[in-house]
Amino acid sequence: MNGLWDAIVIGAGPAGMTAATALSEGGARTLVVDEQPAPGGQIYRAVERNMDNASLSALLGPDYADGAALVTRLRASAAELRFSTSVWRVDADGTVWTKADGKIERLRARNLVIASGAIERPIPVPGWTLPGVMTVGALQIMLKDAGLRPCGRLVLAGCGPLLYLFAVQCLEAGVSDLVLLDTAERANLIPALRHLPKAVSGHGPGYLRKGFGLMTALRRHGVKIYRGVSNLRIEGTERAAAASFRTGARTLRIDLDLVALHEGVIPNQQIARSLGCAHRWDEEQRCFLPILDPMRESSIAGIFIAGDGGGIVGAVASAHTGAFCALAILKRLGKITETEFADRKAVAQQAFDAHLTVRPFLDRLYRPRDEVLVPANEVVVCRCEAIRAGAIRDIVQRGCLGPNQAKAFLRCGMGPCQGRMCGPTVSAIVARETGQTPGATGYYRIRPPLKPVSIGELASQYEED
Repeated sequence: MNGLWDAIVIGAGPAGMTAATALSEGGARTLVVDEQPAPGGQIYRAVERNMDNASLSALLGPDYADGAALVTRLRASAAELRFSTSVWRVDADGTVWTKADGKIERLRARNLVIASGAIERPIPVPGWTLPGVMTVGALQIMLKDAGLRPCGRLVLAGCGPLLYLFAVQCLEAGVSDLVLLDTAERANLIPALRHLPKAVSGHGPGYLRKGFGLMTALRRHGVKIYRGVSNLRIEGTERAAAASFRTGARTLRIDLDLVALHEGVIPNQQIARSLGCAHRWDEEQRCFLPILDPMRESSIAGIFIAGDGGGIVGAVASAHTGAFCALAILKRLGKITETEFADRKAVAQQAFDAHLTVRPFLDRLYRPRDEVLVPANEVVVCRCEAIRAGAIRDIVQRGCLGPNQAKAFLRCGMGPCQGRMCGPTVSAIVARETGQTPGATGYYRIRPPLKPVSIGELASQYEED
């Protein structure tokens, strides 16, 4: 243990970097841990290295390049940075257990900022477990990390801004055979338009212009886009070879070499759930969110959740949530006065609100279809244990009332991913079959280790203690 830190920040994405920088600049003894080898999180992944690669930087766009300023400011601060470090357990008293280079370490802090970001929503469709099926986020990570681009016929299936952003990035990278299957329901447009007046205020017009610009670029390149896609099925024996789907009154089938799925992102709940932080079901984003106060403090005192882990808001807005956490902690530590706190909070709040004006419109427009949330019986839900949706419905009929009981019946959620891939779907299926709300049904009870840790590594910590 390296003494008592004023704050430990878990995650070095936009929210974590902003929180850590503000805390350190405010005089708080701050530690940042992240399992990646460099700061940036997923959105600004490898941004330091890629700034020297003009062609890749141009391909990824100015929004990605903006992350370099956050990284530079973090590097210049007095915060201690530990990368390639996994957090495998967190306790409510501020104890953080890490693993790096095979060594276990136990750290303590007065305050914790969880900035673990978001994960892509699971998309259990027939054939999603075949080789050759990936997520859009995974392909984009490969592009940022190593400049790798897909080859052969690429099909992007799903909905949301990232789908269109990555499609244009693929075109810029030289991908020539590209097809988009947009699964957004056409019926979403009417209720989404009710949010349009708010969306054209604040920074909303800028986000809308970017979206229209992406669609214009795809039209200019002649990319085939099928809209209102439903009943998506990925076909193949040893690997994905085709996709069949319904659009309008037609059922179509197209050959492919690689398919990437995306239905938006949801908060990464694992750390907050393991601590026992209270959560609620959010019908607009169709996912569970931690219950937070205006300064992003959770139901457990001293535990703050910054960024998309507290609700999907986007990269720039996430950075402002990191500022909220830092201000609250600095005030609690006596590092800033009430007046300075109030003034800085007002500035951060105004900036944060301006970036949220478009969020209700996007959430409603790209609401996932029911078939994504509650798939058909034959679809594999738990990939680790090969459990299908029909098996989950069967145990509900036999009296299973929640996801934790489902573990006992079927072992779903007990594999290497620890429920990250099946948790949202299991909760949704149980809720639908029992007639409960997802909030009443609940979610898996998450226990450490959050990341793999060996007996030998634990033994080395015991010997050291």
